[in-house]
Amino acid sequence: MTLPNDVLLDMYRVMLLARRLDERAWVLHRQGKIAFHISGIGQEAAQVGAAFALRRGHDWVAPYYRDLALMLALGMTPRDFMLSLMGKAGEPTSGARQMPSHWSLRSANVVSHSSPVATQACHASGIGLAIKLSGKDQVVLTTIGEGSTAQGEWYEAVNWAAVHKLPVIFLVENNVYAISVRQDKQMAVASAADKAAGLGLPGASIDGLDPIAMHTAMDQAADRARRGEGPTLLEARVHRLTPHSSDDDDRSYRTREEVEAMKSEDPLRMFHDRLAQRKLLTVAAAEALEAQAKESVENAVQFALEAPYPPAADAAFPVFVEDVRHG
Repeated sequence: MTLPNDVLLDMYRVMLLARRLDERAWVLHRQGKIAFHISGIGQEAAQVGAAFALRRGHDWVAPYYRDLALMLALGMTPRDFMLSLMGKAGEPTSGARQMPSHWSLRSANVVSHSSPVATQACHASGIGLAIKLSGKDQVVLTTIGEGSTAQGEWYEAVNWAAVHKLPVIFLVENNVYAISVRQDKQMAVASAADKAAGLGLPGASIDGLDPIAMHTAMDQAADRARRGEGPTLLEARVHRLTPHSSDDDDRSYRTREEVEAMKSEDPLRMFHDRLAQRKLLTVAAAEALEAQAKESVENAVQFALEAPYPPAADAAFPVFVEDVRHG
């Protein structure tokens, strides 16, 4: 490990907070207090490793819906997340107009995405072109599930970025399932990173359960982009430890034995053990972080439950322009 100890501990803190928030969201759904949740449990290491390699608040991010840990690492608060889940006033992503987990955070240069998957890749390439034209040293990270790499928008965005050597990092969080469809029914290549060869940019497949490996790969890709050498395609191999969403029953398409095998490689537990073995994380420190995370989550839940809904009169504003002038 070459990262400073305090950075490693902060990475673990964010992964832990994301896990506890995510677990609490499932409980809220089962209690009927939220309508929908889409989980990132099992993908925290890849997201945190990627986020910590960025110049956070300086670079740009076009994420996808499983990126809770990524968003926390970029500065989103537990309160922001809970307000979004409950569609309450003050939530920062869309003023409670979007579905939950359609992230946006102006302070961190995070651009919201549309419900059609893969469109955020086009946004990222557009931002990358603007950065190149302006001569700034920023990069753009865009994330996506491996199933969405079959979408035309994704190919167009990657091709455009490769042709014009744009400073974009395309990160594929490959959890093997596109809702219920396994990878071997989604693509004819072994890795989403293999698709890079046909589009003219470098690609690499990374152990997405290891935040350090993810950080190293992202750091190299970002350096390459800042040098003007163009985009990189990274695949993070991860596990999806939950159903696709709160509306999905994954027992219809994968066995419990398969899920239990994935849980034996829980990235949060493995990173905890790794830090403990190196004596960077003591029992007392781990317990303190756990207590801190749970307190933060419960504080956020209570805050969001008591928060008001947006006024009904705001439903169409600023969705539709009220004063249109021509000529």
